[in-house]
Amino acid sequence: MKKYIRFQTDTNESTQYGVIDNDSITALTSAPWNGGSETEEKHVADSVKILAPVAPSKIICIGLNYHAHVKASYSADEAPENPLLFLKPSSSLIGDGDEIIHPKQSERVDYEAELGVVIGKTAKNISEKDANDYIFGFTCVNDVTARDLQKKDGQWSRAKGFDTFCPTGPYIVKDVDYSDILIEGIVNGEVIQSGSTAQMIFKIPFLIEYISSVMTLYPGDLISTGTPAKIAPMKSGDEIEVRIQNVGTLKNRMS
Repeated sequence: MKKYIRFQTDTNESTQYGVIDNDSITALTSAPWNGGSETEEKHVADSVKILAPVAPSKIICIGLNYHAHVKASYSADEAPENPLLFLKPSSSLIGDGDEIIHPKQSERVDYEAELGVVIGKTAKNISEKDANDYIFGFTCVNDVTARDLQKKDGQWSRAKGFDTFCPTGPYIVKDVDYSDILIEGIVNGEVIQSGSTAQMIFKIPFLIEYISSVMTLYPGDLISTGTPAKIAPMKSGDEIEVRIQNVGTLKNRMS
């Protein structure tokens, strides 16, 4: 299974896409969803900066997409009637190993382990039955949230949009059967969140249909599909892992 990354070398300020195999990176001619092919250029992983594997035009997130999360966090038994969409800015993206910065405005910052879907081609008004044709691959996402500001503001842009609030990666994998895979949120080695994508209220094909009826999705766009129950605050020095079966493990530390 190929693992697609985005990286930057010390000698080149521009970013590149590549395929990583153990500690070896093979550069691609362009983004893989744009048909990028492998080149002769090779790098050792430790010699480059691994970035978030996407640089999307937008990051679309789904709120309240697991029954257990709705019940535990909002004391509600009924699922939302429609997917709850919100956006994170691209400036919130960081990669594996980067530090999550606690903003001064917030007293409580939570982690949220989520499966990320990377779009592979332009999608507008896509039907649910055709949605899989528009998926390039999957990655790990931590939908970091200033919980106190979310409750205070009523809308979620500030609470979800701080710089460093969208750790993503470390890579993208393709051809994953995402219908029933385990998602875990791990704090300092202890599994806190644990749920399956089978427990999603709105499944991924329907989400693509719903989102593409609202806005055009472009290659490289990222959809973060919601979090299982047991979100909790992070404190300085905590190491947060998002571990997703057959996809990977994303690790970041709270400043």
